[in-house]
Amino acid sequence: MGGPVVVGLDDTGNSVPAVLWGAEEAAARGLPLHLLYSWGAPSAHRAPAAPEAAGPERHAAEMLRTAADLAQTGHPGVPVTTEQVGERPADALAERSAQASMVVLGSRGHGAIAGFLLGSVSLQVLGRAECPVVTVREDAAFPRREIVVGVQYAGPEDEALLEFAFTAADAHHARVRAVRAWDSAAPVGPVRAAPARPPDGTGADVAEQQALAETLGPWRAKFPAVEVIPHVRSGRAAPVLLAACSHAGLLVVGRRLQRSPMLLGPVVHAALHHANCPVSVVPQQ
Repeated sequence: MGGPVVVGLDDTGNSVPAVLWGAEEAAARGLPLHLLYSWGAPSAHRAPAAPEAAGPERHAAEMLRTAADLAQTGHPGVPVTTEQVGERPADALAERSAQASMVVLGSRGHGAIAGFLLGSVSLQVLGRAECPVVTVREDAAFPRREIVVGVQYAGPEDEALLEFAFTAADAHHARVRAVRAWDSAAPVGPVRAAPARPPDGTGADVAEQQALAETLGPWRAKFPAVEVIPHVRSGRAAPVLLAACSHAGLLVVGRRLQRSPMLLGPVVHAALHHANCPVSVVPQQ
C-alpha cells in the first residue's frame, strides 16, 4: 500500500468536496485516507480563545470527526486516520506531502473573474509539496470518465505527471486524453479556453504527433487497459488544455521543481483558475 491521500481541512466550508474526492480516490487506489486539520495561526499574535468558548483542539476534533464520518459513509472500507496540529497549515501539509501519495485541497469555487479562488495556504502548498496536489472546487461533480494530461516536453520530464494520470485512469476505468500544444507564433491573448487549430498535416504537425506517440508508447504498454487519446493542437498551451478538459473529470499539469515555490507558471495558474474540473499539479524535474 502506498502513502495516504492527505486531505487538508479548514473552516471555510470548502473541505466537504475535498473530503469526498479524496475518499473516492483512496478507495479506487486502495490507499488510506488521512485527514489533517491545523489550528496554527498565520501570526504568533493570535488572540487566545475566551474561557467559555471551545478551545482550538476541541473544534479541530469536531471538524475531523465530521469529516471522517463523511468519508466512511461513502467508502466504509477505506482506512481513515485523523490528525490535528498547531503548526501553520501550509507547513504541516508541505511536511506531510513527503510521505503522501497526494494532497487534496478545497477551493472556494468561481469568483467574479470566473476563476478558482485559492487562498494563500493553497498556493503555498501547491508550490512546496513533494507530491501531487489536487484542488477540488466546491461545486465539482464530474465523473472521472476522462482524465486530461498536459504533455509539455514529450520527454522524460513528463514521466511524473503521466504516471499520475495513467494510474488514476486505471483506478477509475477512465481514458486518458494526452494533450500537446505547439505553436511558437501563437498570438498573445486571454488564457481561457479558445478554439485551437486541429492537425493540418504539415511537417511540424506530423513531428509533434510523432513525438507525443513516442512519449505515450511506454505508458500504453504499462497500462494496456487504459484507452489513450492523443490530442495535438496548434495554439498556446493554456487555451488548448482548457478547451480539452471542458468535459473531463480531472486535469493533470506539471510544476517544475526548479521554479521558486511561489512561481507556479502561467499554464498551472490558468488551469487552477479556469478549469471546470479538479486540477492535479504534479512536481516534475
